[in-house]
Amino acid sequence: MTRAILIVLDSFGIGGAADAAAYGDVGADTFGHIAAAANAGKADTPGLRSGPLHLPNMAALGLYAAAGLEHAAWPTGLYGRAAEISSGKDTPSGHWELAGVPVLFDWGYFPDTQPAFPEELIGSILSEAGIVGSLGNCHASGTEIIHQLGAQSLATGWPIFYTSADSVMQIAAHEEAFGLQRLYALCKIARRHVDPLNIGRVIARPFAGTDVENFKRTANRRDFAIPPPEPTLMDSVISAGGQVHAVGKIADIFAHQGISQSYKADGNMALFDKMLSVMDLAKAGDLIFVNLVDFDTLYGHRRDVAGYAAALEAFDKRLPELSGRLRSGDLAIITADHGCDPTWSGSEHTRENVPVLAFGPDITAGPIGQRQTFSDVGASIARHLGLPALRHGNSFLKTQNGAA
Repeated sequence: MTRAILIVLDSFGIGGAADAAAYGDVGADTFGHIAAAANAGKADTPGLRSGPLHLPNMAALGLYAAAGLEHAAWPTGLYGRAAEISSGKDTPSGHWELAGVPVLFDWGYFPDTQPAFPEELIGSILSEAGIVGSLGNCHASGTEIIHQLGAQSLATGWPIFYTSADSVMQIAAHEEAFGLQRLYALCKIARRHVDPLNIGRVIARPFAGTDVENFKRTANRRDFAIPPPEPTLMDSVISAGGQVHAVGKIADIFAHQGISQSYKADGNMALFDKMLSVMDLAKAGDLIFVNLVDFDTLYGHRRDVAGYAAALEAFDKRLPELSGRLRSGDLAIITADHGCDPTWSGSEHTRENVPVLAFGPDITAGPIGQRQTFSDVGASIARHLGLPALRHGNSFLKTQNGAA
């Protein structure tokens, strides 16, 4: 036993979910379609990237083998894919299941109607917050609705309410004119009001800028989530005397339950830097849990194939820095929480399998096959760290130190 590093490439699905039909996602394949587009020259963007997808480090870890795609690289780590058993295809479901707590109940959702939220609900939230009006009240892309209503929000001082196919209420407001702390306070009020509806998250979406030409969401997003219904992998780590270092939005996703320290940064590469610095501090028995959100928010939801491809290549290029910081006995796992195929219709997540790439100085390479639940990831980390077996999932590690 020493440390575990769990990295979630937010939305990096590899297709093939057996229950995709139930979600309208038959044929969705985030990785496969990005690779195909790149091979066909359809992901070329001057000054950004060109040519076939170049992921030599993840290929060496077994990414292509896990996805069933041909590649010359011989895997040097454990590789396979995992199916989700949780209800829904949203962020909390995927992350909770990775941490050993699948969502075996139905979330509450807001209908794709106009308005999306009951007027009485919005009225109660605004009344408690002392706000006289709001904008939006619909299903929308976060970047598009700020483009459409940002100027009006700035002029009136009214927040923008919107939702998606996820179990979520999102509230956007100008970070300076409306006030960041005021936005957080509004979201806390909304959180209480949507609790009876079993809504997974209320998300504060601050933006900055002076007009439609330069409005931009800031890095001060905050998720107000309900806590997991039972103890997670992180609770087990802390009970055993270890520390859980949450990088990115991990702490928010778990309602700060089972988290020792939380570290934020703006963008995938800044989050990668933060992860490396935390690795220098983490001790034996610790878990570093990382979410790289740009894959989802900047490229998946926006259906930006070239941007997604470039982001994957940027991440892959930095993997040797991660490997170089691994100590004897460390276990690192790269996976995802759902799909968000940038070639798919609409702008929502897609139901897909996710890759599971496990590696470290003492990990013996080989296939782990099709895992029946994301919880096998949490079960494997628990085994690696010498923790009691989790309630859900089966370890793909044969021995406590991680050798397969």
